[in-house]
Amino acid sequence: MRVAIAGAGNVGRSIAQELIENGHQVMLIERQPKMLRPERVPAAEWVLADACELASLEEAALSSCDVVVAATGDDKVNLVVSLLAKTEFAVPRVVARVNRAENEWLFTEQWGVDVAVSKPRVMAALVEEAVTVGDLVRLMTFRQGEANLVEITLPPTAPYVGHPVHAVPLPRDAALVAILRGKRVLVPTPDDPIEAGDELIFVCTAEVEDTVRAVILGADSVERTRGGNQAVAASGTDLVTRRTAQTVKASSSRYGG
Repeated sequence: MRVAIAGAGNVGRSIAQELIENGHQVMLIERQPKMLRPERVPAAEWVLADACELASLEEAALSSCDVVVAATGDDKVNLVVSLLAKTEFAVPRVVARVNRAENEWLFTEQWGVDVAVSKPRVMAALVEEAVTVGDLVRLMTFRQGEANLVEITLPPTAPYVGHPVHAVPLPRDAALVAILRGKRVLVPTPDDPIEAGDELIFVCTAEVEDTVRAVILGADSVERTRGGNQAVAASGTDLVTRRTAQTVKASSSRYGG
């Protein structure tokens, strides 16, 4: 799979390195000469150009890419890159970094964005994932909010602990896709039992998240959560890098990577 990354800062370089290690071809586009550091990611193709200029993208053969990642630290630039990639070059998959939470609403299909990776949201979700037992944590949003990847770590008091997967009455538009048990990743089958401490990974629409929470954790869990929400904070570019790279790699099966 061929991937173009606009922005060769810490985030862009880290995404590039991870994708290269997984066998993908990567082109890094950077407009500032001082940021052009091929020795940092020698296996990548480096291009000194402004990713907001149509002529520069044409010269870089952006249309040959399967995925474009807008990974600069400027939301305006990321929106322009996404729009050009989708409308002018028909790139199948566009992933954009959101730097400021108040701009997240702009990163939609209208601006050419297939998947928006919000640094504040990703960091909060990862912190919650690390410390939360007995609540639903949203890890990632797909297709502009139509579906979410969510996680629930089961407390011993959860109603379906010890029951098989087929006994759990999940709502429509919700699917259990993985069970993390210790160091193991299990693909659930109908007869697999659910154990206390399991991390259950679901894909579901936002509309049924409360229902999933109520089924897995008990009918009173929704009110408990609403009454006890706490804000969390964290820092570090590795969080958004990891989530962006995971999003890009998930496209490889679609586009021949």
